[in-house]
Amino acid sequence: MTFTPFQVTAPATTANLGPGYDCLGLALDIWNRLEVSSQSTDAKDKPLVEIIGEGAGELETDEENLVYRSMEFLFSEAGQEMPPVRLKCYNEIPLARGLGSSAAAIAGGLAAANAICDQTFSSNDLLEMAATIEGHPDNVAAAVLGGLQLVVSAQDQLFTAAINVPADLTAVLFIPELRIATADARSVMPEKVTVADAVHNMSRTALLVAGMATNRPEFLGIATEDRLHQPYRQPLFPAMRLLFRAALDAGALGAFLSGSGSTVLALAQGREMTVAYEMAEAAKQAGVAGRVHITRPTVQGAHLVENPSA
Repeated sequence: MTFTPFQVTAPATTANLGPGYDCLGLALDIWNRLEVSSQSTDAKDKPLVEIIGEGAGELETDEENLVYRSMEFLFSEAGQEMPPVRLKCYNEIPLARGLGSSAAAIAGGLAAANAICDQTFSSNDLLEMAATIEGHPDNVAAAVLGGLQLVVSAQDQLFTAAINVPADLTAVLFIPELRIATADARSVMPEKVTVADAVHNMSRTALLVAGMATNRPEFLGIATEDRLHQPYRQPLFPAMRLLFRAALDAGALGAFLSGSGSTVLALAQGREMTVAYEMAEAAKQAGVAGRVHITRPTVQGAHLVENPSA
């Protein structure tokens, strides 16, 4: 099987948005770009995967690469043999910062493989595969489908609902140099929580969804509060609440740990530069190295830039 080279892009994602632990994911306008081409017979001594940007020199460049493995997974599901491919990954999404780098790799790999297979699988099929590979559905739901996604796993399937996001909402990120592995962030989670904490998060998750869907930004300060995961993860990133406070005092609508961290994300409508500056100043005073990045949600998930042809 041969095909003309093509490109796929996949977005960064933020999960939880405060209270929506493992059930909310939002796609962000930060992208990894994947170039896919047939492997020529005279290039077998070269790496299967070339990494440019984030993860260069760290990520696998052989069959163990997550993009490559995700492509293999889809071909296996299709009952087809994967053709020889060469991948070039232009990565803008930082690793181990709670911005869904693995979800983007999975979503991009699945989208690429599905393109070669003439779009055999639906977006829901791709989401099911992505969640199987990733192990939890929140980031991959947003990476595959785009936008803000509410996702629930029940009865051996995933139920998703897209939630409107106000058009003028921006995301102000403070991205520390500190890395937090997802496995480490999950290992500190308690096995049981109190009823009061469960009710706290249930009510705020509902308010967050309502606030987004009905364009009520005044809800977001309360609606992004959390008691289920951020308090237990704070020892991994002690400056977390200092950055929350700095963002809110500067006019942010809400602030929370992006996924499992270490990135802190503030939602804003205006005053983005002020919020970014104050977050950076708070980090500096706390001795935390990092950078700020201002972006927006995106309604696009992983998608083809150019279509392949046989």
